[in-house]
Amino acid sequence: MDELQIEPRALAESLQAGENIFLLDCREPWEYEAASITGSVLIPMRSIPQNLDKIPSDRPVVVICHSGMRSLDVALWLRRQGFRAQSLSGGIDQWSQEIDPNVPRY
Repeated sequence: MDELQIEPRALAESLQAGENIFLLDCREPWEYEAASITGSVLIPMRSIPQNLDKIPSDRPVVVICHSGMRSLDVALWLRRQGFRAQSLSGGIDQWSQEIDPNVPRY
């Protein structure tokens, strides 16, 4: 978990292997409704500080956004709070292209 970012393929393999990863989607509600990764939990970026109790500290956290920029900021911030956090490289857009074409692109 030293890497700040995780590639979509590596995340997909970890999930398929049954790893207990918390998927934190930090986008806005309208974005989450348009496209989301199964099992992810929506906590918009601006509301994360007030909702830290909803993020488990006992397992890895992968933060998701549209293209990987917001999630990178959130992952860095979460690490400073003591979480084992990574950002999904390329965001849900890259996930849709490489892993699950059923996830709509927007």
